[in-house]
Amino acid sequence: MRIAVLGDVHGNLDALKAAYGAALSARVDRIYHLGDLGGYAPFVNEVADFIKEHGIEGVQGNYDYNVALNSKHCGCKYEDPVQADIAERSFEWTKQHTSDKSKEFMKSLPMVLSFSVNDKKVLLFHGSPHKNNIYWYEDRPEEFFLEMADKSHADVLIYGHTHKPYRRDIKGKVFINAGSVGKPKDGDPRACAAIIEITKNSVNSEFLRVEYDVEKAASEIIKSGLPEDLAERLRQGK
Repeated sequence: MRIAVLGDVHGNLDALKAAYGAALSARVDRIYHLGDLGGYAPFVNEVADFIKEHGIEGVQGNYDYNVALNSKHCGCKYEDPVQADIAERSFEWTKQHTSDKSKEFMKSLPMVLSFSVNDKKVLLFHGSPHKNNIYWYEDRPEEFFLEMADKSHADVLIYGHTHKPYRRDIKGKVFINAGSVGKPKDGDPRACAAIIEITKNSVNSEFLRVEYDVEKAASEIIKSGLPEDLAERLRQGK
């Protein structure tokens, strides 16, 4: 089975369309998303509609959950006071501009998706299997990785939230962070999509970096009234 996984779109419709097209070109059997459909770019409703119209199954991110419930906080971690202010303004903007229909869709998304391929249990989630705002970076201790796999009884764990793609293989378990479609933070502004092929004997993966009009997306951020710093960060992939 060959799948594409699209993580953290965050309202960036053009990046989503580009990543989706690249996934189709990669001849995958299924396409999944990892949540966080809105925030940081203005097209939250259009992203939700695209996901529904194209039948892309996926999970609920921390942004989806908190926008849907009109929470006071997005469940995000701030790097400094300036970023805290930008993140709070972005969250408030997203809550105000997300339609009731989109909020209901976000509210309906499951925390996890699981399926089996060739006797391997595959688990998709946003941050961790039990909490969607855990920042699961590549440098966490091996014990953390194995604990997550053991608690979820999974062989292949696929997730996002940090916006930084990576893969680690530990004691027969495969851990893949799919990166971010709409707001990469690894210094590469191109959209990111993970392509994963699961066979009887192996799990093969690659990260597609997909060109799209980043400047157009940055201009839309500024035009929408979202914090302008988000446009510059999009240009820089940070």
